[in-house]
Amino acid sequence: MNLKKKFVSATALGLAGAFALAACGGDSAENGSSNSSDGGSAAAPADVKGTLAGAGASSMEDAQGAFIGGFMAQNSGATVTYDAVGSGKGREQFLAAATNFAGSDAYLKDEEVEKSKDRCFGGEAFDIPVYISPIAVVYNLEGVDDLQLSPDTLAKIFAGDITKWNDEAIKADNPDVELPDTDIVPVHRSDKSGTTENFTEYLAAAAPDSWKHGAIETWFEDGGQSGEKTSGLINTVQGGQGTIGYADASKAGDLGTAKIKVGEEYVGYSAEAAAKAVEVSPKAEGRGEKDLALDLARDTTESGSYPIVLVSYMVMCDTYENQEDADLVKAYASYVISEQGQNDAAQAAGSAPISDKIREDAQKSIDSIKAEK
Repeated sequence: MNLKKKFVSATALGLAGAFALAACGGDSAENGSSNSSDGGSAAAPADVKGTLAGAGASSMEDAQGAFIGGFMAQNSGATVTYDAVGSGKGREQFLAAATNFAGSDAYLKDEEVEKSKDRCFGGEAFDIPVYISPIAVVYNLEGVDDLQLSPDTLAKIFAGDITKWNDEAIKADNPDVELPDTDIVPVHRSDKSGTTENFTEYLAAAAPDSWKHGAIETWFEDGGQSGEKTSGLINTVQGGQGTIGYADASKAGDLGTAKIKVGEEYVGYSAEAAAKAVEVSPKAEGRGEKDLALDLARDTTESGSYPIVLVSYMVMCDTYENQEDADLVKAYASYVISEQGQNDAAQAAGSAPISDKIREDAQKSIDSIKAEK
């Protein structure tokens, strides 16, 4: 494959949505954020020039808007776009050399890493965590403002084994709530989704006897109603009655959100609870030295943790065609993981900033990016 001919300019890729992202985050530099002088947290060289294209997870759409706005405010000669097409399509576009980077709620599969060696000019792609956010279990059920669900109950709902809101299992989780005799309408993503993979990975780990489908990016047939991308799922839940779905917490809006049983307590989502679950999660085995993919501790019983969490990764090459591309990716990725970038994303999307240890390791990986010539 001739990558030099295949690569497309960012201006041809999803400009309407991408520039909308830049606009929604464009005031971050005016909101009082500043670079930190702590090791590894300062934004990479200012005043880089050129155009950078990214595509991927819709869950981190607001965060990418904040990243882009802050970065472009510091680098007036640079243009960054991000098309929120979903994790699966984002990785596909990146591997096809249609973008410089991808955003994904699932780290690269082994076969994708292998495929990336062609796309990355003899190098390979790697993942770094840039966005930590809880996945909220959202619902729309008239008269029920508080809802608690155990992992098994949640799994049976989405597997289609519990079909009424006043089922005995839901009653056991909510002894003080009057539950209506209303049909449950599970809502899932219709597209290939990293959020779906994270959610079902949780179900498979926390309720293996009740969830038999494993971790899946694409929902199985006859699984209830659906919506495309995060916004489509939320709209479907909002537009129905007795509906329940899952989405990045930043998009939950006015919908009800369930507390999930962790150990002996029911825990509501929060950035802090999500970060706590990530803190006890080890690095995924069998990955390259630069790759910082995590095996999330889905079945943790750690008090105060919320294990239905997604970690979105920035997927990039360690080798690019030319120095301009390499410099742009390094500069943007360094800004994304910087304290300023992470704080801007937290304000825009309610995400949890990455830890200092992740930032330090990620910066080493970013610094290794080079040009083919």
